[in-house]
Amino acid sequence: MKASGLQRNLLALAVVSVLVSMPLSVSAQDAKPVTGNVDEDQPKTLGTLVVTAQKREEQLQNVPIAITTLSQQQLQDAGVRDVKDMQVLVPGLTVTSTQSEAQTTARIRGIGTVGDNAGLESSVGVVIDGVYRPRNGVGFGDLGEIERIEVLKGPQGTVFGKNTSAGVINVITRRPNHEVGVDGEFTFGNYGALGVSGAFNAPLGEKAAFRVFGTKRIRDGFVDVHTGAGPRQEKDDFDQNYQSLRGQLLVEPNDDLDIVFIADYTSREENCCTGVTTVRGRTGDIINALSPDSGVAPVADPFAREAWSNRSTEQDIKDKGLSAEVTWNTPWLNEATLTSITAYRDWGAINGLDFDFSSADLLYRNPRQDESFTGFETFTQEFRLTGATEKIDWMVGAFYSDEDLDRNETYRIGNAYEPYLSTALLALINPALTASPTAPRFLADATGLAPGTVFAGFGANDKYKQNAKSFAVFTNNTWHATDAFDLTLGLRYTTEDKELDSAYSNPNGSPGCRSYFGANGQVSPAAIGRIATALTTRGVPFASLPPATQQTLIRQIVGYSCLPWANVAHNGRDTHQEREEKEWSGTIKAAYRWNEQVMGYASFARGYKAGGFNLDRVQSNTGLSSGTDGLIPVDDTSFPGEFVDSYELGSKTTWLDGNLLLNGALFYQKYDDFQLNSFLGTSFVVRSIPEVVSKGIDTEIMWQASKGLLLQGGLMYADTSYGDETPTADFIAPAGNLYKLPGSQVSFAPDWSATAAMTYEWEFANALMARFNLGAKYMSDYNTGSDLDPEKHQDAYTVVNARVGFGASSKRWMVELWALNLTDAEYAQVGFDAPLQNISPAPGHPFNSYNAFLGAPRTYGVTFRVSY
Repeated sequence: MKASGLQRNLLALAVVSVLVSMPLSVSAQDAKPVTGNVDEDQPKTLGTLVVTAQKREEQLQNVPIAITTLSQQQLQDAGVRDVKDMQVLVPGLTVTSTQSEAQTTARIRGIGTVGDNAGLESSVGVVIDGVYRPRNGVGFGDLGEIERIEVLKGPQGTVFGKNTSAGVINVITRRPNHEVGVDGEFTFGNYGALGVSGAFNAPLGEKAAFRVFGTKRIRDGFVDVHTGAGPRQEKDDFDQNYQSLRGQLLVEPNDDLDIVFIADYTSREENCCTGVTTVRGRTGDIINALSPDSGVAPVADPFAREAWSNRSTEQDIKDKGLSAEVTWNTPWLNEATLTSITAYRDWGAINGLDFDFSSADLLYRNPRQDESFTGFETFTQEFRLTGATEKIDWMVGAFYSDEDLDRNETYRIGNAYEPYLSTALLALINPALTASPTAPRFLADATGLAPGTVFAGFGANDKYKQNAKSFAVFTNNTWHATDAFDLTLGLRYTTEDKELDSAYSNPNGSPGCRSYFGANGQVSPAAIGRIATALTTRGVPFASLPPATQQTLIRQIVGYSCLPWANVAHNGRDTHQEREEKEWSGTIKAAYRWNEQVMGYASFARGYKAGGFNLDRVQSNTGLSSGTDGLIPVDDTSFPGEFVDSYELGSKTTWLDGNLLLNGALFYQKYDDFQLNSFLGTSFVVRSIPEVVSKGIDTEIMWQASKGLLLQGGLMYADTSYGDETPTADFIAPAGNLYKLPGSQVSFAPDWSATAAMTYEWEFANALMARFNLGAKYMSDYNTGSDLDPEKHQDAYTVVNARVGFGASSKRWMVELWALNLTDAEYAQVGFDAPLQNISPAPGHPFNSYNAFLGAPRTYGVTFRVSY
């Protein structure tokens, strides 16, 4: 592909950034020590920014890792309240949500977890106040008062929790201090947005302090919903209604010991998420005939922001936890520091779902705990001992996690399911037919059952209980070989033990599917006779068709009558699975400080993400996960671990007395057994892709141009592609569902992403100040579907945020006007096959329909801040 003019300009900027960071001439006398220690007496400039990327406080420019660090003020200017908001500030970071805000996925350099299934662990780790969150969605929510966020790019499997094969989002919240302070915020915006938050900080004597933060936010939805005959009552979707409370207690018994206790609770009671139509196929005509109000969009106009849904998308998410961080500077071990972080977290999400995203009553799930619950209870314990000698900064540690995952997965089949599927199948078999849902029902005749008894009812009720125990020991050490040269070695040994118990049931007995099979488990001659008669009656001369065509029609009709939620073969099944993994990961880094301004580094890292189990009904033609479309239940839903070898060559440079930072890195990451969860026609199956490669260049600039003017930017080029290998029939055209993958660009992996921000602050009239911020994020085009269907393609787009503030120079009060997505850029978070409306395997078939979950529209408002 030839580069466009914009791409050539961006590439030139990247090359210039890296070239600028390389020294033209260096003498031995110019070389300065590469030290991880932070000099408290050093003047505070951009060059003294501190991060904890290696679990010790170090200056950003001394850490041989590609990091984007975001301060509290940067996050406030950009309107960041959760993990999804912050992507506008970080090149190469993409965060999306699908059928629930609880199903949020982060990707770095084009790599992230593919699929919503809770059995897949996150490629990008989220760590909040030192506590690892088991999935990205579990870490989604109002982050409250933030001191800073660090985005570490590439595998970080040595010191950060577990399973960070693509990167880490490290969130550090604001801690208590020994001064009395009160902060408040009031926000009003479009879509009826109202928000209030406040914090109170105070000392408790000389050796303790506490801080309490609380927030409440509401907003109407920005998608209008056509509910048809209901029973859904809510007329909009993607609304907001949450409250959060966090309390922290700092205890400092002496100069060598401090303890921080944190307790937090968040509740979200919202409606989310409906999909909108992006491609309307002939299935839409059938659904419209089944609904008193048109069942789906009359034309594909996604950015009219209208959805059709007769069932509730109510979500109820509760997140709470306790943690204790103990830091002890041990006088008996050469001032080494012992850190202990103990945490318990309990997260649960209930989410109603209208599977068909239409106002016809096809397939749905009620928002009840016994029908639609996913919950994690997690205990984690981490110990670290860090110290330093004249030549070595050393660390050893251990990490333990005990995670219980409970999932209730149900499907209820509505009264319109049978007439819709009957008509759709018949029209697919013979497109010349003009059958309608009001005609005699084809599947009722094919099964020999009364029309109202073929499918309707409680189709599937499945329970999953998984326990995962992880234990690891690790070390990360930096040897100061010379005053200018550092060598860092990190190593981690991890054991993972998982057990899963699954119980499957079909409360309605799946009469439609059961009617086809005889005592031998094969389609009975009587069923074949009924199918033949039903087809012949409707103009398809079954008896005169070639035998191969007859068999294809029988498989097609039986297959769509025995989709996973209606397949009687699953009823009454109980399975138990176990797996154990013992793996090494680690890193080696070499850093050389050419002079006071320039540090260069080269690194290698081995990353690892645990395997697991697919928490879903899986069926295939062989009863194995490796099989293709079929009706035999799969008992072994396990999938192996994911591995990455990452190479990075970078430089960090500091100019203009610490007021200009220019950083860049070349990277190459090769993933083996990349975990991809994809819909293969009848069920979701996790496939291990033999090879995925992400390679490119990552650059960032931060310039304090004057006292009041700060300029920031970042540019990433990432070529992230699947390998050319075709391990199974899934990857081979025309029959394979994943035939587009080999050699193609990975989904959600734009070649180019760039960020830019300008902040200007000035004082006037003795005690007043004004502040202006403008920020933007550019993403080149990419595909949002795991199967890379062209209908899921997203064109390039740019999101712009702006904020203007006026207030007291002391920041006692401030009034801010703000807009997010100022230009109202239109883009889809995720495109997907419209469920039950994409039943033709032929690509681009006019029968098929496609949906998408949209990105947020333009929002704007005013915020009042007070601080005392």
